[in-house]
Amino acid sequence: MSEILKGRWTARLDEPFVLFIIGMRINKLWLVHRWLPLIIQMSGMLRELYPRPELGFMGGKTWFGRTIVLIQYWRSFEELEAYAKAKDNKHLPAWAAFNRLIGNNGDVGIYHETYRIEPGQYENVFVNMPPTLINAVAPMLEAKGVHASARGRMKPSTQS
Repeated sequence: MSEILKGRWTARLDEPFVLFIIGMRINKLWLVHRWLPLIIQMSGMLRELYPRPELGFMGGKTWFGRTIVLIQYWRSFEELEAYAKAKDNKHLPAWAAFNRLIGNNGDVGIYHETYRIEPGQYENVFVNMPPTLINAVAPMLEAKGVHASARGRMKPSTQS
């Protein structure tokens, strides 16, 4: 387990970034042969992404349950899109397999949301937490002074 950062902290990025939320929902639990391959493919994509920062993936966090949620941080939408469309990466074959094997039959649901975020358009605070979500991928500052309030954390670093 990661070390807990005691006190109040905020993560700050001075450049735009992309927040990508992706996941799946197991609609028919008993059809393990339908949803387990998707979990294995997603794990493969993450194993491909983490050691290759040149692809633009900064990191993320995964939660498992009937609905699986992956929150990811990317340097840009263009890099995320390039990864999704690259024939030599794992995503495109996984997407083709999903459409071939599942398609619209309702056994498994998948989703994603993509957000482009500019400096000064987000804020966060982590109190007594190990590196989690954005504070695992961005520089950290103590949440004091101008950064003590949500309003203060919303200001771009150039205004801090």
